[in-house]
Amino acid sequence: MKRRAPLGIVALALLALARPAGADAPVAPDLAAAHALIARVIPGRARDFSIEAIPADSGFDTFEVESRSGRIVLRGSSGVAIASALNWYLEHVAGITVDNPLRPIHLRSLPAVPAKVHVTTPYTYRYFFNYCTFSYSMAWWDWRQWERMIDWMALKGINMPLAATGQEGTWQLVLRDLGFTDAQIGAFLVGPAYLPWGWMGNIDGLGGPLPDSWIRSHVALERQILARERSLGMRPVLQGFTGHVPESIRSVFPDAKIHRTGDWSAGFSGTWFLDPLDPLFQRIGRRFIERQTELFGTDHLYAADTFNEIDPPTSDSTFLAGMGRTVYESMRAADPHAVWVLQGWFLYYQAKFWKEPQARALLGAVPDDRMIVLDLYGDRYPVWKERKAFYGKPWIWNVLYNFGGQVSLYGDLPSVARNLNDAVISPAKGRLAGIGMMMEGLGYNPIVPDYVMDLAWRTRVPQLEEWSESYVARRYGGVERGAQAGTPVNPQAWSAWRMLLATVYRSAPQTGTYLAERPGFYDPKARYRSAPTAPYDPKLLAVALDTLLRAAPALSGSDAYRYDVVNLARQVLGGLGLPFVNAVEEAYGRKDRAALVAREQRVLGLIRDLDDLTGTRPELLLGPWLGEARRWGRTREERNLYEWNARNIITLWGTKCTEGENDDLNLYAHKEWQGMFRNYYLPRWEAFFAGLDRALDAGKAFDRKPFAAEMCAWEQEWSGRHDTFPVTAKGDEIETARRLYAKYRNDLGT
Repeated sequence: MKRRAPLGIVALALLALARPAGADAPVAPDLAAAHALIARVIPGRARDFSIEAIPADSGFDTFEVESRSGRIVLRGSSGVAIASALNWYLEHVAGITVDNPLRPIHLRSLPAVPAKVHVTTPYTYRYFFNYCTFSYSMAWWDWRQWERMIDWMALKGINMPLAATGQEGTWQLVLRDLGFTDAQIGAFLVGPAYLPWGWMGNIDGLGGPLPDSWIRSHVALERQILARERSLGMRPVLQGFTGHVPESIRSVFPDAKIHRTGDWSAGFSGTWFLDPLDPLFQRIGRRFIERQTELFGTDHLYAADTFNEIDPPTSDSTFLAGMGRTVYESMRAADPHAVWVLQGWFLYYQAKFWKEPQARALLGAVPDDRMIVLDLYGDRYPVWKERKAFYGKPWIWNVLYNFGGQVSLYGDLPSVARNLNDAVISPAKGRLAGIGMMMEGLGYNPIVPDYVMDLAWRTRVPQLEEWSESYVARRYGGVERGAQAGTPVNPQAWSAWRMLLATVYRSAPQTGTYLAERPGFYDPKARYRSAPTAPYDPKLLAVALDTLLRAAPALSGSDAYRYDVVNLARQVLGGLGLPFVNAVEEAYGRKDRAALVAREQRVLGLIRDLDDLTGTRPELLLGPWLGEARRWGRTREERNLYEWNARNIITLWGTKCTEGENDDLNLYAHKEWQGMFRNYYLPRWEAFFAGLDRALDAGKAFDRKPFAAEMCAWEQEWSGRHDTFPVTAKGDEIETARRLYAKYRNDLGT
């Protein structure tokens, strides 16, 4: 770990971050919108707050908090700044952590602010969302869920959210304008769960055809989203044209010059891109912005990611510069103030292709103030260091997190702190202009986004343990439960959290349970989506669970505590999956029938127990995911299509079984949810064990290949089912976790 710079140097470095010339001048905050947010967040208490507008500090958002005449005064330079002032009050005075998903906060009292507080962010941009989030977490959201998300973003200071909902409406209009038939459009647009990869040009048609009712309803939803975000002073990022076109363009424009990309992932062949030098590129790109602006308005920020995880047809720098220039010019032709927001993921993920000449060609083709680069993986693999701070472009440091939206207790917080600190104090940081999160899913570790977005208002990176102790105190305390800021943290809870900070929260792998894998004996050379071998001592995690459970008499009234108990118990017990399966293999190898059966039953019992455990929390249920998908359907056919999308994205992902192939996506987005354990994972392991038993009885070696083919057919069939699952949690979280911990305590070695 690099030595930290002195506080004063860090503060000066942060405050010296350049404000991009392309950033819009601040506008007066909408006080009515800010007041309405307060009323939603803390029902019945809005009258106890006064809100006022203040100017930005040298162009940077700022807020103030103080008490005056028995009321709490919140001042801000934008709606987001006023919301952030409320968040600061809730966290630092009332002692409450504001979690996502946001729930109404009911305050027993309003503690006075000891002294006036004035805070200025050092970042012009506070970015949020990955395209993938619109699938793995938000595919089926309605306005009620979006409203809570937008409020949470405002509270955390986010002013630059990706806004991709309803883009299929833009595509439909543009393609119809160009003469494509509805059948050709239907073959191009993907289903609801796969929209992000259609937007990014990875796939065509999967999960479709997309019904008109979906398109209309999501254009309307996007308008609600944008209206609320803009009312709070956010600048949403819309879309630009990347060159990705339907294969049927050859019949609509026979002379169009198109290229087919290389394969994306296992089971997915390349898609079609229009040559940037073809005049049709500019025509489509301009029309795309025009039609989008008609539907949604504009804040002049456009995301466009050419060749996401797929290599261009040539590494020729002239071609790549032409691509960059044409993408930007197509935006500018429709919007003279256009700024291209570019994900820098390709510079990491496809680094072998994007060497220095290729990267400079693409980025250099666009004026510096007309592009903002997102350094997606700044917390682990900061590309800015390798690419000379993106050659003069403004850029945003991001945390990439929760791949596939998997359920895992993890997050390398020391790496987050270290890499952000390195960026802000570096003399080579260039035009670092923002901070953000690019999580694929919203995750199951509230501490991670809370920590990252808290840094957006700080002029130094705080010591992690000190910050975490304060976090735990307010997570389980606050005026809601008769405490307030400064109340000492529960000693048992903090002891447990210190163990979490030493294990899962300094872990980069997204460790899960081996029981989610397509059954088979473990191969240490194979790549598993569940990452079942933890990079820490699992016994220490089990001790953390034991310690956290001991805090139940004091903390059982906290819903956050109950969630944490179940999530930790799920992680601990799920870790037994691999050693339990290894024990089955050992008995099978010895041909010990009695031991084999007993150990098989132990695995199956663990799966059932994990189903019962996760069933105690609403966040860990399969039922709502499927039910929310079906509610968007207007007909039975539509409801069934959406359910297929919802089931398939969290299991096979695509339509083929690609186990062992390069970049296999099967189970990439698997979930450790109630319903998945008993209805999906359990039958597969039962079938595997039945095959082992038959092979042993017949005196033959077990052949996994036909079993895997049988499972593939079963998994494909499962995606088309329509059985239902609970949509409400059942059972007491603490009692269930305590019972299962006692049951498996000897296996855990505690």
